[in-house]
Formats: sequence, structure tokens, C-alpha cells
Amino acid sequence: MSYRFQPGKMYRMPTHFGPATGPRQGPAGRRFPCKDNPKAIVRSVSFLTRREQLEELLPEGFEVDGEPVVTVSANYMTEIEWLAGRGYNTLGVSFPATFRGEQDRASGHFLSVLWENLTDPILTGREELGFSKIYCELPEPTVLRGETHCTASWMGFRFMDMNLRNMTEIAVETPSAPPAPPSDDSPLTGTLHYKYIPKTGAWGEADAAYAVLTPAHTPNTVVTQMQHGEGTVVFHRARWEDMPTQYAIVNALCDLEIRAYRGASIVYTIGAKDLSDQRILR
Repeated sequence: MSYRFQPGKMYRMPTHFGPATGPRQGPAGRRFPCKDNPKAIVRSVSFLTRREQLEELLPEGFEVDGEPVVTVSANYMTEIEWLAGRGYNTLGVSFPATFRGEQDRASGHFLSVLWENLTDPILTGREELGFSKIYCELPEPTVLRGETHCTASWMGFRFMDMNLRNMTEIAVETPSAPPAPPSDDSPLTGTLHYKYIPKTGAWGEADAAYAVLTPAHTPNTVVTQMQHGEGTVVFHRARWEDMPTQYAIVNALCDLEIRAYRGASIVYTIGAKDLSDQRILR
């Protein structure tokens, strides 16, 4: 007798072995509160570029919001409960944008690409949430004489170098009370994405194609330390032979004009959310 899907349970391929575990569904369906994990260190560098270059990267319904400032963020996470205490690293490229749909208007940072060095969060984030996640190697950064060096590579080809230096400690303000959840009439803010899943056998057509929002409200995240300073980031031009499936992505980022750097930061945090509040924008 064939199996049937259990109502209210989350599945992903292969579905034949029952409901899937992951960030939003643990053993026996339990949730992960994300109050004392993950522990994360986010190293970021920002730069001013040309607005028209960023507009070319935006799907229909999106537009650049304010100054065309790109932020490249390398996030190193540990002690993740849904991975039974393991961790992984990410590299994201984002810039301020707004979305105007038939029903919704939202603003925030458009996450154009998010590299990760582990398959499990890539699959769950792409299929369940609509993040533009792909794979690369993201080793731990090196730190020497006050300078931090982050790299990213794909099967031996290093396509990014990021350096942070002259970092100064910034006082962290402790909130007197947890942030209140947004009301129904609050403006939609957060991280903007565009989910696209191709239709099998009908290339050029989509099974899914729509804007998605990660709401900004993250009450469990506690910032424990912050540093600001100077930084640089370089994407190295790739040939098809270097990165057969990603060279166009890297080269588009390599082509972004760096008109002026806008500083660097290192932020230490504890806690997050399981992103179950992800929503489609219409």
C-alpha cells in the first residue's frame, strides 16, 4: 500500500521515508526555540556602487531604495540546535530595496545570493523559505595583528577576499524590554527574496516565482559585542572553467563599481528564530 502525506507535517524530497527533520521541524515534530543558539559572528563590509547596476539584479516589482550601498556579510555560526550542536557558515550579498506588489509593499535589504558551506541548510532554505542559497567553501577567517581576512572558494577557485581592520569596540545597548511584535497595520520590513522553482519538462516556465519576506522581528537575538572599522572586499573574475554553474554570479558582483567603501563591522550574537514567519508577498 502506498504511503500518504500526514497533514500538517513538513516534507521534502525524498518524501518516501516520512516527514523531514530540519530547522522548523525536529524529531517528533518538535520546534527549536533558538533562544540560546546559534552563536554567531557576522563580519561585514559595505560599499557604494551605481544604482543602475543594482537595478539590473532586481526582479519585477522591486526597486533600489535609497543609496545603492552593497553589504557583503560573512556569518560564522556554531552550536545550532537543529543540527545537534554543529554549525555552518554563510556569505551573503544584499542591498536596500522595496517591493511593490498588487497587495503588499515591503522594504528592507534584498538578499541577492547566499552562499553556504553545508547542504542541509541550503536545501531547507531554498525549498521551504525561498532564499537564493548556493554552495561554496567558507573556511574560518584568519586574524593576524588586528586584521581579519575572510575567503570564499568553489572547488579550489577562490572567488572572494574580504579584509577588516582598525576595528573599534562599540558600546552595546541592552534593551529594557523585549521588542514588541509588529501589529497587523505595521509596515512590512525585513529581508527580501525572490523564490523561483523551474517547472520540470517545461524549461523557461516556473512552478513557483514570487517575492518573499523574512520579517525583521527577531526577539530572541541578543547582540553581545560590536566593532566598527574599515574594510575591503574583492570578487575575483571567474571563467566558466573555474565555476561552471556560478561564474555569472561572481562576475556580476565583480563588475559592481566600488565608488567608496562605507565601513566594516563585526557583530557577535546569540539566538535567532526558526524563520517559520516567512511569508509570500503578493
